[in-house]
Amino acid sequence: MDSCDILIVGGGPAGSSCAWKLRHSGMDVTILDKQGFPRNKPCGGWITPAVLDELEIDPAEYSRGRVFQPITGFRISCIGDTEVETDYGRTISYGICRYEFDDYLLRRSGARLLEGVPLTSLERSGEQWVVNGQIKTSLVVGAGGHFCPVARFLGAKIGREVIVAAQEGEFEMDERQRAGCSIRPEIPELYFCSDMRGYGWCFRKQDVLNVGLGRLDRHALSKHIASFLNFLKAARKISFDLPSTLLGHAYLLYGKTTRKIVGDGILLIGDAAGLAYSQSGEGIRPAIESGLLAAKAIAAAGGRYSREQLEAYRILLTSRFGESQSDWATSVGRRLSPRLISPIARLLLRSRRFSRHVVLERWFLHGHEPALVSDQSSTYGNADRGAWSSEPCESAED
Repeated sequence: MDSCDILIVGGGPAGSSCAWKLRHSGMDVTILDKQGFPRNKPCGGWITPAVLDELEIDPAEYSRGRVFQPITGFRISCIGDTEVETDYGRTISYGICRYEFDDYLLRRSGARLLEGVPLTSLERSGEQWVVNGQIKTSLVVGAGGHFCPVARFLGAKIGREVIVAAQEGEFEMDERQRAGCSIRPEIPELYFCSDMRGYGWCFRKQDVLNVGLGRLDRHALSKHIASFLNFLKAARKISFDLPSTLLGHAYLLYGKTTRKIVGDGILLIGDAAGLAYSQSGEGIRPAIESGLLAAKAIAAAGGRYSREQLEAYRILLTSRFGESQSDWATSVGRRLSPRLISPIARLLLRSRRFSRHVVLERWFLHGHEPALVSDQSSTYGNADRGAWSSEPCESAED
């Protein structure tokens, strides 16, 4: 029977980041994933400079032969309302394609890879786990996304949770489509639903276009998607029909889940733990950071992986992301009727200061949070806190 120190179920950013950090500690790590890589992954796909610093990614090295679109600002609005553009005049984020990014992180993790192998069984044997009846390990890390089988093993009520449901499509545009797309690569566009229960987006990453919409109201998602796509054509954002059916996916927002994330010899990271940012739904950075924090807690445990020992990981998460249910915007939103939310949302999103300081810097870019690196000075992505101090150029148009 094969064996390893740590077995990670899921080879996305959370799992590969955790493995990469654990390998630095000299541990024998195996990653198991039901899919082969590179694999198609529906995702808007953008990362901040902080992510580059946390993972020690050299932008020049990564960009060779891969989509790596510098982003200098955003356009924000309620769907069909006044659009506010914030341009920082410098790179604040990068557009990436997940089938490239995830494969890159997985290959450089240094872990043993079992691709195309689903988790079929998980049994406790003394202080070890037996995985698929073939691999013994002291610790199992669930990193398989919202539907992670390890989360299900820990009692996650999949299908009965409050989720964000999203549909999106990503494709490389041909010459005709490029001419019929008014989205600028350096300025992605975000379009909030009037009830603030979701938003749509258009991200142009070099010649790759990603279009999608996500909402807390999953039962009406198809109606909102159809309306959003009609808006994009009417507003001349795109002049063509999308070439393929949009792909669906789901995730949990931080603070909106009761999932158990640690147990004896087992823990959850990334979307499996429900860690997407509560206002934006962005999940790449929280996934990566949870993987790094898990690795820190695992290394500190010294091979003792009782639930009590692994509680250190939960404490690290709370220290990084805050107490569950502490998001003021969500709390206020729950107490307002839809009739009040819509006019207030439109008023706020027309404000250049609100769009910049709240929506962009706090909800989406999280520029107030320094990277999880031992030296807070910028190395790869210029992710120092002072990078957010200069005033951007802003404009608004109907």
